[in-house]
Amino acid sequence: MDIQKSFRVAAPQAEVWEFITSAERVATCLPGVKEVKVQAPGKYKGVMAIKVGPIKTSVNADVVEREQRPPEYAVYEIKGEEGGRASRMNAEATLSLTGAAEDQTDVAFTANVVIVGRLGKFAGGVMDKFADSMSEQFIVDFRRQLEPEADITAAGEKPGLWARFKAWLRRALFGY
Repeated sequence: MDIQKSFRVAAPQAEVWEFITSAERVATCLPGVKEVKVQAPGKYKGVMAIKVGPIKTSVNADVVEREQRPPEYAVYEIKGEEGGRASRMNAEATLSLTGAAEDQTDVAFTANVVIVGRLGKFAGGVMDKFADSMSEQFIVDFRRQLEPEADITAAGEKPGLWARFKAWLRRALFGY
């Protein structure tokens, strides 16, 4: 499964870089993340609760920074497994930042994700929708951290009752 997303943040590139390369800080934007521990510089362990279709589980993951060119580019390798090795995941993720203006930064991330096991059975439509929904929620939460005064909603959502209903529905169906 390939994930590609890009968005603009109303913050300087150096500030965005500092935030996005801090595992503890960026983890607050990742739906379902329960725990993140720094093992060594560029090595992290984390636990993420997920719900895909009828499966509700936790995934333990190891993240290793493979390359970094501050303040514009990083590559990460992620390996995770569901308890009891029922599912395994491998991913390579890239992050690119480009200064769009003095106080604006374009963020692009890509990930190539391979999932095998019981979660891998949901390949295609269900996993694509799950990944897209998680990515959109990450973007909203990320922007809220760096643009706290802005009224930020998911792409295409208007603030108000409908947005709150959709957020509630997302949490009920997908667990985040």
